[in-house]
Amino acid sequence: MPAFLKTVESYRQGARTLPGRYYTSPEVYAEEIERLLRTRWFCAGRAEQIAQPGDYFLRDIAGESIIVLRDGRGTARAFYNVCRHRGTRLREAPRGRLAETIQCPYHAWTYTTEGQLIGAPHMNEVAGFDKRNYPLHAVALEEWEGFLFLSLAQDPEPFAQAFAPLIGRLARFELPRLVAVKRIDYDVAANWKLIFQNYSECLHCPVIHPELSSLMPYTSGANDLTEGPFLGGYMLITEPNASLTLSGRACALPLGGDGVPAEERRRAYYYTIFPNLMLSIHPDYAVSYMLWPQGPGRTHIECEWLFRADAPGRADFNPEDAVQFWDLTNRQDWHICEQSFAGISSRAYVPGPYSPRESMPAAWDRAFLAALGHDGESGKGNGER
Repeated sequence: MPAFLKTVESYRQGARTLPGRYYTSPEVYAEEIERLLRTRWFCAGRAEQIAQPGDYFLRDIAGESIIVLRDGRGTARAFYNVCRHRGTRLREAPRGRLAETIQCPYHAWTYTTEGQLIGAPHMNEVAGFDKRNYPLHAVALEEWEGFLFLSLAQDPEPFAQAFAPLIGRLARFELPRLVAVKRIDYDVAANWKLIFQNYSECLHCPVIHPELSSLMPYTSGANDLTEGPFLGGYMLITEPNASLTLSGRACALPLGGDGVPAEERRRAYYYTIFPNLMLSIHPDYAVSYMLWPQGPGRTHIECEWLFRADAPGRADFNPEDAVQFWDLTNRQDWHICEQSFAGISSRAYVPGPYSPRESMPAAWDRAFLAALGHDGESGKGNGER
């Protein structure tokens, strides 16, 4: 998948790929789940999935089931899918519409969509019982650019602080106004980090992506985020092409309307948003990738194609031109990631050197190691699997 022309300043001499255990070890994987998905903000979906009061969907993450819903007042909320009576799951269906309340299917404890307990049969016979003491366990939720982020931490870092480098950065594209027109799920037999690393460089593009390379040279563009948990920048679409589609033509209304400067109309932006979101923004559509690790060697990816809400129904709306282009490109990427994971799993693998064209995956590695508390590992690995 495409990435960006590095700046000389972002390249660090001596940067090497990660030791093999970071991809294959069950112990490292367990540490990732505990240190990353159970403590940091992660993307859970799009706000449009809960467009109306009562809409909900379930998200299974780090061994937990979370109900994400829009309450009766229109506020997005998230709760553990656990009844406060005897722990029963409150909802089984992966998505749906709630009535005015959430009722446990076991003993009919009933909660408002704001989480308060309002019905508990026969508990009035229990001395000292107070329904106010048994609300649903809430999960921290924030919205950014139309995406919903959750944190399972008891005391999460304030979202505005954690996401400070991104706040307002993409506002001109009006991403909250986009709607998902197509979704494809992929199961990839590779470690989740390999997918991020692959997304973060385009040195492989001439070899792996001939279709992509014909529209966008891998040496074009520049990065604007080069350190930390959020990385990326843009690449240039070559004339006479107008977008990244099979035809090279635009397939929908331009994103952002007049708010996007003319010089950006031939740019494609690519960002990795740690720990589980990759976001591509093209002149006329966006593509999001939510990664869900399933083990050291397997990753589930939810990929959605997002367009302006007023684009469908127009005669010039041709989403399949973009969907087919990226489905082909995605499958090329997933295959090479699987081959990379197979090779890294060999006893012959030792970390290799990154080139200046791979400054972004090297930066991603540094952010990953820092998040895991393994900062001292960055750039190491000679002779170490």
